[in-house]
This record gives sequence, C-alpha cells and structure tokens, in this order.
Amino acid sequence: MRQARLWARLVGVENAVVERVVFGEDDGVLVVSVRPARQRRRRCGICRRRAPGYDQGHGRRRWRALDLGRVRVFVEADAPRVCCPRHGIVVAAVPWARHGAGHTYAFDEQVAWLATQCSKTAVTQLMRVSWRTVGAIVARVWADVDGLVDRLAGLRRIGIDEISWKKGHKYLTVVVCHDSGRLVWAGSGRDRATLRAFFAALGPGRSAQITHISADGADWIADVVARHCPAAVVCADAFHVVSWATDALDQVRRQVWNLARHEAGGSKRHVQGPGRATQRAVGAARTLKRCRWALWKNPDTLTEQQTAKLAWIAKTGPIPYRAYLLKEGLRAVFQIAKTNADDAVVALDRWASWARRSRIPAFVALQRRIAAHRTAILATINHRLSNGRIESMNTKIRLITRMAFGFHSADALIALAMLSLGGHRPTLHSK
Repeated sequence: MRQARLWARLVGVENAVVERVVFGEDDGVLVVSVRPARQRRRRCGICRRRAPGYDQGHGRRRWRALDLGRVRVFVEADAPRVCCPRHGIVVAAVPWARHGAGHTYAFDEQVAWLATQCSKTAVTQLMRVSWRTVGAIVARVWADVDGLVDRLAGLRRIGIDEISWKKGHKYLTVVVCHDSGRLVWAGSGRDRATLRAFFAALGPGRSAQITHISADGADWIADVVARHCPAAVVCADAFHVVSWATDALDQVRRQVWNLARHEAGGSKRHVQGPGRATQRAVGAARTLKRCRWALWKNPDTLTEQQTAKLAWIAKTGPIPYRAYLLKEGLRAVFQIAKTNADDAVVALDRWASWARRSRIPAFVALQRRIAAHRTAILATINHRLSNGRIESMNTKIRLITRMAFGFHSADALIALAMLSLGGHRPTLHSK
C-alpha cells in the first residue's frame, strides 16, 4: 500500500489525494494536507452539483479528524468558492466533511454515536471538544439522517403526549408509533399550534390514514386530532383516567383534613423562633394528613403500616373511604377490560351511576368529566390501547436530559432524542 493511501485510510478521508503530512513538535498536532480527487472538485457545498469556479476563497482551511492515539489530527486543504446556479457563491464541497462543518465525517459519526451512549461530559472529555460542539454535531448528523429517511411513512396507530424538559414550564410534544415503538416526531411546546405543526408535516393524505390515536384527554390534543383525523379512533389513556380519580380523592382528603384541623383540639401552636409561629395538625387531623399514600396506592402494593392506616380511615372517615372506593372502582373497570370488554362497559356505567349519587362534589364533577370523554374511554376498553409506550419514551427522554445535565435549547434535546430513539442510531465509522 502506498504511503499516501495509508495516510488517507488512517485519517478517514475518501476521494482525496494526500499531498504531505506535517507533525508539529511544539503543539503536538498532526496536519495532513489533502486535495479533493479530480471528479470531486468544483461542486456546490450545498447541493453537491458541479459549478464553475469563482475564486480561491479565504485561504486554506482545517477540519478536525479522529485522533491518532494521543495526537490530535487535522485535515488541511484549500477552500475555493464556486458559483452555483441555484445557491449562488458558496464554498466548494469537500468529500471528507459536511458543508460548513469543522470536523470530518468520521469525527462527526463517532461523536454522535458516543452522545447516544453516554453523557455529554464524557464525550467532551474523550473527544476534546466543547458541549456546544457536541450539540452542533448531533444536529448535523440528525439532519442528514432525517433527509435520507421518511420517519412519518406508514403511520397507523400513534400516541401523543407532552413532557417537561426544563424548569419554567418548558415542554415538548412527542409522537410515538405504537406499532414500531419509535419516536417519530417531537416539537417544542404543548399547545394546539405545536400539534398542528406535526399534522402539517404529516400532510392531509397520510393524516387520513391514521386509524388509532391514544392521548391523555387534553382538550388541545382532542381539538387538533378531531380536525385533522376525524375518522381516527381516539383512545383516552387508562392511567390518566384513573389519575383523575386519584386527584379527586386527594381533593376530598384535603377537605376533610382542613375541617379536622380547624375543629377544637385539631391543631396546636408551634413556635419555630422569635416571631415565627405556625399551627400544626394533631390527633386525627395529623393521622389523616399522613394517609395520603395509603389512599393513593393500589391495595396489593400497600405496606403493613399503610394497610392499618386504610383500616383506620374506614372506621373513622366515611367520606374519604367512600372516595377511596370510588377511585378503586374506576381502576377496576380497566382491570376488567383486560379480559372482557362488554363487562367493563357495564362496570363503567354502574360506576358512573354510583359517582353521580355519591354526594361527593369532587366525584360528581369527575363523573361529568368521564361522561364527556365516554367515547374515548370506550375506545380504550374495546381496543386496549394505552399511552404506556409513550410514557416509556418520556422516561427515556428524561434520562437523556439527565445524562446531559440539561439542555440550553429544545432543538438540541429534540435532535439527540430523535437520533437515539427514532430508530436510526448512528453507527461507529469502523462498523
């Protein structure tokens, strides 16, 4: 093998001619001077089409390549400009790097692969680049992948949900394919405009092919879905429906607790320091305050102490205990649905009648809310579709955020999430 070809393989440049190799003793940097092969010269850096030359540009440029051991390597070449009929005067394309990038393809691919496997801090230390550089590389690699594949093709059953990614009410709207389990789309925000952007990217034709959509019952999702996918079956996620009952139960618990602590002997004055005094619940009010988890959790997961608290509530607090039974009754509806959908529908109607006659305002209001979402709940019972896969995807996105110690922008998180969870992970250059 010729020496020039060997250096080209070591540095990771293709369709190029190695002119010389210089090692700087002072800075410890290896500089490989190259030029594009004849058939790769004078091409537009954006569309890669042949174009007439314009000038020699602003001198020679360097691109960071993969290190050779502990030695940093740079590829150096001229950067002439061409006059593209479509894009105007642009820097000519080079076969070893993306347009406008300061790193070779091999370097970008390795950084992108590492970003999907470990934290950004580890990537920056190993590759000796900054956080912002890692984010820019991930965005470039994902842009290339997104241009090569149609991630919205063949969608039939999807799930829609939102996730908080940063303090200050910063949310992402995510769309997941139920059939493949892939993250197919993510956008910044959680409102109608954000979701409309997804359906705009999907197009009217493919929107009409959507058969099932699972969501949490939010109005902003239901309104947009009804407009763009009127024929799709919308399923209300069972976990979120039961969480409505849990919220109603906690509202009842707080109301009973407030009444108990305002009764005689229900609280006492506690001095925390000079001029600082508060009222603390005591007796039954204090015990009721500490029963929150006993009421929230499923009966089969209660600890021995929580079981005792629940028994105490059954004896001393008929209203919170009836609210607890209503919550468990609604959860039982979806448990029955796993074996028999018809029985679950009957159980749902009986629960609605029970809640309507319960004389507990929180559950009377919950019954009205469930009546408003009855069609979506019945679809969930009949089609057994939930947002479990989407919640799993949200957990993975939170893990990505945690490993990166947060993101400055939603675009950086979306690029890394799509690259990691979109079904098109980068591979190592040597594979």
